[in-house]
Amino acid sequence: MKTEISRRNFIKASVGAGAASLLSSGKNRLEAAPAPRKPVVISSGNGMRAVDKAMELLRQGQDPLDAVIAGVNIVENDPDVTSVGYGGLPNEEGVVELDASVMHGPTHNGGAVASIRNIKNPSKVAKLVMDRTAHALLVGEGALRFAKAHGFNEENLLTDRARERWLERKEKLSDKDFWYPPKSDELDEDVRAFVDAHGTINCCAVDTKGDLAAVTTTSGFFFKIPGRVGDSPIHGAGLYVDNEVGAAGSTGLGEANILTCGSNMVVEFMRDGHSPEEACLRALKRIVEKANLWPDRLNERGLPSFGLNFYAVNKKGEYGGANIWSGARFSLHDGTQAKKVESAYLFKRPPEKNR
Repeated sequence: MKTEISRRNFIKASVGAGAASLLSSGKNRLEAAPAPRKPVVISSGNGMRAVDKAMELLRQGQDPLDAVIAGVNIVENDPDVTSVGYGGLPNEEGVVELDASVMHGPTHNGGAVASIRNIKNPSKVAKLVMDRTAHALLVGEGALRFAKAHGFNEENLLTDRARERWLERKEKLSDKDFWYPPKSDELDEDVRAFVDAHGTINCCAVDTKGDLAAVTTTSGFFFKIPGRVGDSPIHGAGLYVDNEVGAAGSTGLGEANILTCGSNMVVEFMRDGHSPEEACLRALKRIVEKANLWPDRLNERGLPSFGLNFYAVNKKGEYGGANIWSGARFSLHDGTQAKKVESAYLFKRPPEKNR
C-alpha cells in the first residue's frame, strides 16, 4: 500500500511539475510577444463596412469580439445582401436558415448557432451561447427558443427579392412538375441577375494589446437541403482563434473546409512561424490535395471546381488572405484606412472566368 501511495504521489507531483512548467513557458511566450502598434481588422470581400465599424469600436477600447460582431451586424441587417442575415437566400423550401459562430481569444471561449430561423442576427445569439451557456453550439428549434428566451424577436427574413429568386429556381428546376416559370420579361432584372451561389462574411481582429477575436455568419447555400450546415458555425473550420498566435476565418465551400478543419490549420501554421498569408496558402494546398479524392468537385483540368478563402491576422498585427483561385479580394482596416486587398492564390483563373 505504501508503495502504491508513493507511486501515486510521485505521478501527481510529476504531472503538477510538468503543468507548472508548461504554464510558465506559456506565460513567458505571452509576455515576450510584442503587441501591435495599431489594431487590425480583416474581413471577407463583402466586409468593408464591417472593418470600418470594428475599427471604430477598437479605437474606443471595446473588446475585439464586440467590435467584430458589431461590424458584421451591419451586413446581417442589410436586405440587399443575399448571403447573410436578413435577405439571405433561402433553402429549397423557401425558408431562410442562418449559421454563425464567434470565438474570443483572451478567454479561449466560443459559441455558435446553426439552422436558426426567424432571427436576423445569429452572430449575437452565438455570443450569448458563449456567454450564457455551458455549450458551444445550439441548432434549429433549440437555438430559436434560446434566442427568444433572451429577448430576440422572431421576424420573417425572406425579402421579396430573395423570394422571387427562390420561385424562379423552383419553377425552372423541372419540366415534370406543376410549377410554371413566368415570362422572362415579367422577372425583375435585378432578380434575374442573382447567381446560384453561397456567401458568408468573416471578420477577425487584433487590438493594441494583442487580444484577438473572430466571427463568421452566413445564410449558407442557396436552395440547400433544409438543415444543411456549412463550416461557418463550426469552430476550427469557419473560424479559429488562439490568443497566443492569431485568428483565422473562411468563406467558400464549407464542406471542403469542415473536412480539413481549415481555420485551425491556418492558426497552427502561424504557430509554426509562417506569415498569415503563407499559412492561408498552406492550408489551401492541403485542401486541394484532399479534393483530388472528390471527383465531383473537380473541373475539366482536374482542379477544384469550387472556391475557398482564408483570412488571417496574427498577434503582432500581420495579416493575409488567400483563395484557391485568383481574382479574390479581402477587406482590411490596418489602423490607417479601410481598403480592399488582393488575395494570394494557388491557381490562376482562366481568362474567361476572371471577375
